[in-house]
Amino acid sequence: MIVITGATGSIGRALAGRLRGHDALAVVRRPADDLGIPYAQADFDTPATIGALLSPGDRLFLNSSLWPGVIDAQRAVIDLAARAGVAQIVAVSVRGAAPGARLGMGMHAQIDAHLRKSGVPYTILQPSGFMQNLPRDFGDGTMYGSYGPAPVNYIDARDIADVAAALLTGPVGASSEHVLTGPESLSHEEIAERIGRAVGRPVRYVNLPAPEMAAHLERQGIPRPHSGDLAALMAETGDGSWAPVTTAVEDLTGRPPRGLADYLADHESAFA
Repeated sequence: MIVITGATGSIGRALAGRLRGHDALAVVRRPADDLGIPYAQADFDTPATIGALLSPGDRLFLNSSLWPGVIDAQRAVIDLAARAGVAQIVAVSVRGAAPGARLGMGMHAQIDAHLRKSGVPYTILQPSGFMQNLPRDFGDGTMYGSYGPAPVNYIDARDIADVAAALLTGPVGASSEHVLTGPESLSHEEIAERIGRAVGRPVRYVNLPAPEMAAHLERQGIPRPHSGDLAALMAETGDGSWAPVTTAVEDLTGRPPRGLADYLADHESAFA
């Protein structure tokens, strides 16, 4: 059986759709009859509830949102999966995950290190930013950030789901790690221009120095020091390190990843 955690998120929901017709089980906190596959209610806050769903030979898709307890929760689920004898774990990390890195990059680095030592065959997926976050970022027609003029890569979460589906339904291979990107990297000014063209109204990106961005985030309700770390992370991401494009999506699925134009064609209404 393929067990999908984070099944109601952008990636998990798309993955559930890919796995209709397979022996798959969605792990959800609340009833989710719209996923199209069977589900069971369990919660990362109580890892044992997820562990109870795992059996020898299962394949586990490990993914969740980030919160202060995510490191301990995901590491506990990894240990329970190893104890249950699962055949494979496909985990969603993030591009640039590294010990001591800011916010999610540092959190994922600790989870990834634990998975590598678990003894379970694994694949760690390291995607760049999600196109699915752009409607929120440009919600009122303006996105504020500290990325500067350098290109940054975004990937459609559906491509991450396609990669996961290929890995979870194919033969279990050697453990591996893959940086997943979209087909092109763009500056946020270019992204704003393309979104505006697609939705037929002005859309703009406003770049702020990191201290000003931190103050802007505080006004939006994000407290210190998280606001400062988030602004600094934007500036670090905009240093060009997230510009290189990989062929991992096509290598693993047999088709190229979706571009921004593809995403906008399918999600124009999300910017309304």
